[in-house]
Amino acid sequence: MKKISVIIADDHPVFREGLLRVFEGVKSLRCVGTAQDGEEAVRLVQELRPDVAILDINMPKMTGVDAAKLIKKDCPETAVLMLSAYKYDHYIISSIKAGVDGYLLKNTPHNELINAIHMVHAGEGVFNNEAAGKILHKIAGSKGSVGTAYPVLGPRELEVLDLAAKGMTNKQISYKLNISENTVGAHLANIFRKLKVESRTEAIL
Repeated sequence: MKKISVIIADDHPVFREGLLRVFEGVKSLRCVGTAQDGEEAVRLVQELRPDVAILDINMPKMTGVDAAKLIKKDCPETAVLMLSAYKYDHYIISSIKAGVDGYLLKNTPHNELINAIHMVHAGEGVFNNEAAGKILHKIAGSKGSVGTAYPVLGPRELEVLDLAAKGMTNKQISYKLNISENTVGAHLANIFRKLKVESRTEAIL
């Protein structure tokens, strides 16, 4: 089985080395490099072309958001997972606009982080439950903005989108809602069509 290649970018050596040790014990992952600032992270991705880049949002020389923009522009095949100590709305929204594939907090349990790496590598969007929930509630609470800008999603489509925003896979959503994976896929296709987007991340935003 081909291992998922990962780089870690964080300006805190203790956190960076801690993640490195965690990944060394996971057979499906291979850390190919570490960076201590945003510029070094971009350079490493351009040079090593890893499957997944894990970025801190606040780094010297270049923020994680700016680094994510360049990575997605130059190396779109690399999935970007933001790992931050902050759940501020503007950080999450700016990260999504930069094209990141996931946004998790640094206190995420190791098993959930490893699962998230596999998910973003597989093309799934993974976002911290509480953070994503706050944004969805803000969107739902904006007077008239969503209803006038986009076609109204049905109740089941909203349920599927909400669960997708919480990082659930199609299989997990199907189990949660007691529907087939094919039905989940059909709902997501309808959501993408109605919102005129091409990915989960765009639909969540």
